[in-house]
Amino acid sequence: MTRILKTDNAFLLGTIGLCSFLALWTLLSLSGLVPRLFLPSPVEVAGRFIHLLSHRFADGTLLDHLWASMLRFAGGFGLAVLIGVPLGLLMGWFRLLDDIVTPLFDAVRFIAPIAWVPFAALWFGTGIGGPIMIIFAGAFPPCLINAYRGAKFVDPRLIEAARMLGTPDLRMISEVLLPSAVPSIIAGLRISAGLGWQSLVGAELIVASTGIGYMMVQGQGNVSTTTVMSGMIGIGIIGLVIDIVLRGAETAILRRRGLAT
Repeated sequence: MTRILKTDNAFLLGTIGLCSFLALWTLLSLSGLVPRLFLPSPVEVAGRFIHLLSHRFADGTLLDHLWASMLRFAGGFGLAVLIGVPLGLLMGWFRLLDDIVTPLFDAVRFIAPIAWVPFAALWFGTGIGGPIMIIFAGAFPPCLINAYRGAKFVDPRLIEAARMLGTPDLRMISEVLLPSAVPSIIAGLRISAGLGWQSLVGAELIVASTGIGYMMVQGQGNVSTTTVMSGMIGIGIIGLVIDIVLRGAETAILRRRGLAT
């Protein structure tokens, strides 16, 4: 009962916050303090958003652009997971590999993903490779770091028991380190997905000829604030869906391991 009341209160407070924001936005738009061209009302933006769902703008509907962006995101994020998680686990187990990779990784991970844009443009132009590279640059570090931390904080008793049974290294990684590190890995994936999605939009603003970022640039060129804001809403919705999916996976895994109720 207490949990239900807390959930209801959180929903109510969230609704109040959203309604207050929309009311303030509407009043500011109607006040004339900011030209309507640059601050349209929520109703105008919602109308434009619905219009773009079925009408083409910049060579595609809003759904077409979102789909193109999601494909790029899937490529870059998937590559980051496939490389970052195994490498993090291996670094957590093999000290030599940790010593070899860590200095290079620490030097590269502080380069902002958007800083890779000129390099990606030189290599790939406006093709799919550039955005995927930039998404990878944003999503890779959290995948590796959280897998590494998960491997480092495995219960020593599990490792000792596996060693007593003569478990080889690769089997130790797959059957001891990986299961124990899963909660940390999933938490890292949530961070990684958020950074990757943000990096994608930044890349599409510069080095893409399709996608939601490209649509927003075209909207800016046409001085269509409603189009730009519709793109922002689409970005927020997709980002929220991605986080909800990963949050659900995290909760399910923690519950299965008896770490959440």
